[in-house]
Amino acid sequence: MSAPAITSSGLPVAVIGAGPIGLAAAAHLVERGLQPLVLEAGPRAGTAVEEWAHMRLFSPWSEATDPAAEKILAPTGWSRPDAATYPTGGDWAKGYLQPLADALGDKIRTGATVTGVSRAGRDRIVDADREAQPFVVHVQYTDGREERITARAVIDASGTWAIPSPAGGSGLPALGEKAAADRITYRVPDLKDPAVRARYAGRRTAVIGSGASAFTALAYLADLAKAGEGAGTKAVWILRRGISGSTFGGGSADQLPARGALGLAAKAAVDDGHADAVTGFRMQAVERDGERLVLVAEDGRRLEPVDEVIVLTGFRPDLSFLSEIRLGLDERLQAPIALAPLIDPNQHSCGTVYPHGHRELAHPEQGIYLVGMKSYGRAPTFLAMTGYEQVRSVAAALAGDLEAADRVELVLPVTGVCGGAGLYDEQPAAVEEVAGCCAPAPAVRTVQPAAAQEGGCCGS
Repeated sequence: MSAPAITSSGLPVAVIGAGPIGLAAAAHLVERGLQPLVLEAGPRAGTAVEEWAHMRLFSPWSEATDPAAEKILAPTGWSRPDAATYPTGGDWAKGYLQPLADALGDKIRTGATVTGVSRAGRDRIVDADREAQPFVVHVQYTDGREERITARAVIDASGTWAIPSPAGGSGLPALGEKAAADRITYRVPDLKDPAVRARYAGRRTAVIGSGASAFTALAYLADLAKAGEGAGTKAVWILRRGISGSTFGGGSADQLPARGALGLAAKAAVDDGHADAVTGFRMQAVERDGERLVLVAEDGRRLEPVDEVIVLTGFRPDLSFLSEIRLGLDERLQAPIALAPLIDPNQHSCGTVYPHGHRELAHPEQGIYLVGMKSYGRAPTFLAMTGYEQVRSVAAALAGDLEAADRVELVLPVTGVCGGAGLYDEQPAAVEEVAGCCAPAPAVRTVQPAAAQEGGCCGS
């Protein structure tokens, strides 16, 4: 005889991550009369976004906030900044994410790292009464405490910021890449920081990647080269593919103007001689040459030594703490199976992915959803608006309102860079939590370049 089912009535919905999409999920759950419990590994909401505080979203404020979140913020006296302006990651965290977390109060727990999710009394093998059991979320706090939280459902909005992809062309780290970690960064550097600026000024830097973050890094380095102390600064832009009409994005045809301007800024860096492009270069090894590094391709080509390397080849989802949950993921993208064909980077860019919701995000394990940047797995071009629509639909479904859950309430901007196979060979830096872009969180990080804003920017 099987054990009696543990009722989920009255239990909270666990939301993993207090970035833009996780907080929006909490707001929609509150609006639906459900109880969220947001678990954030960092010391405060928007911790991952703060790590790219110097970069500017290429989504304006009008697209960077969630409607349900604004309703929660309204009684606090909060007002949205100028809708037409573009926030930096720092602006977003300070002016929206933290006030929203404050308004949600004790529904947010910080310093809480989720180390595992399972069904109560069931590992992933056991079928008996599985769907009747609530979820158990294992949490490790920064003070050393552990806790097991019982939840009726789980919304994983933890993003992909924590796991950058390596430089190696095979998807694995290049030989010597780990040993050269002191000369390699996987984030767009903040060249307004004097210490960071000194690291790159007057030096030769390799930038690996072809997305928004790479564009940003090229624009930043070009600006540094034009500054007094930056004389001699040179970028070597390494692309795994060749350069074509779509390499620099949509330009003036992009309905996200800041994103289009970002590609044009990168093109200007090349045209003006501040960056040399090396195409068809798939990294196999990183070798030491004294204090410098020599990059070696799979075809045997060796580049002239460089002082620094900036690797911006995308991010990957952390699925380790979901090992006891039955997920249905695409074998290539690590995105939900129904969503994967809609976001395949060989076919789609931001504006060609139509809005989607709970059905496309569903898994064999009922009641768990990967949302935001994490739902895209290894695919790029995520927009904050897409994540807000996702969690609106998921919250409605959890509340039993399938009519609202199935309704599309979002119209996305059209991009000028839609194309066929091979348009992208990696994910631009961004974060789930960098949702205003293709992301950085960052992660797409999302940002606006020097042409439109001081110093340029990218966005993951």
